[in-house]
Amino acid sequence: MTELAEPPAGQLIRRYRMRRGMTQAALAEALAKASGNGSVSRDQVSRWEGGGRVPGPYWRRWLSAVLGVPRPELDRAAVRARAARLLAGAGTRNGVSH
Repeated sequence: MTELAEPPAGQLIRRYRMRRGMTQAALAEALAKASGNGSVSRDQVSRWEGGGRVPGPYWRRWLSAVLGVPRPELDRAAVRARAARLLAGAGTRNGVSH
């Protein structure tokens, strides 16, 4: 798969979550249990998947462990997601809609 064809972080997370037959709530629960950090919720997973937020390095580490996503693949997807958000933001600031 070429880098251009690879999905952004949210789509990648959703794909791996669905492959495991998990709901967003189940993923949040598994992340909280694995990390010992209960601050993650179904709403947070939803924001990641919808592209409203991009998981930082801490949560990418745990997403990789829980979902079996190769960490480099998840890191590249996060870079793509951030770049897309920056481009979308620049377009709306310049009066261009996408």
